[in-house]
Amino acid sequence: MYYAAMRPAEVIHLQQAQCRLPASGWGLLNLKGGVVGAGKAWTNDGAVHEIHSLRRRAAKATRPVPIPPVLVRMLREHIERFGVAPDGRLFRNAAGNYIEAAAYGITWRRAREATLTLDEHALALAKRPYDLRHAGISFWLASGVDPAECARRAGQSIQVLFRYYAKFLAEARNHANTLIEESMRRWVPESGA
Repeated sequence: MYYAAMRPAEVIHLQQAQCRLPASGWGLLNLKGGVVGAGKAWTNDGAVHEIHSLRRRAAKATRPVPIPPVLVRMLREHIERFGVAPDGRLFRNAAGNYIEAAAYGITWRRAREATLTLDEHALALAKRPYDLRHAGISFWLASGVDPAECARRAGQSIQVLFRYYAKFLAEARNHANTLIEESMRRWVPESGA
């Protein structure tokens, strides 16, 4: 979730056919939506889960997200170790079904307890798996990636990006100002003209 800034529903629905995982270098995920647990009474076909297309996009639209080599390796190793479900999904429970939010929520809480300090717990650091998405987007912005590219990769509007990540955008703006000022010093004569 972190490296591709994916929503939990997108991770649960990720299929091998959506992944370009080269032996080296950057890969690509062509995200096409996610799986939401709705309950049998709330779906048209009586299924427990419902597949949703990408937010505010056509039903067959995809969102290409470049992924760094570290995630490419992780996914390749996961597929090699666990294989894929009959429908091509990378992640499934022991019965081969969709992973429930409650199940990964329990695992997430245990991981937090095992790794975070008391102070980090008190700050609610990485309180939910969804926070990995926020951390990934924040990292991109803090790294100086153009906000429009961050929004495209995350599947958000620039307005949403500015609303939720303004602190990181302000830091990027300050860094940009410093770079511009340094460049201007090299090109503007000493007299200040």
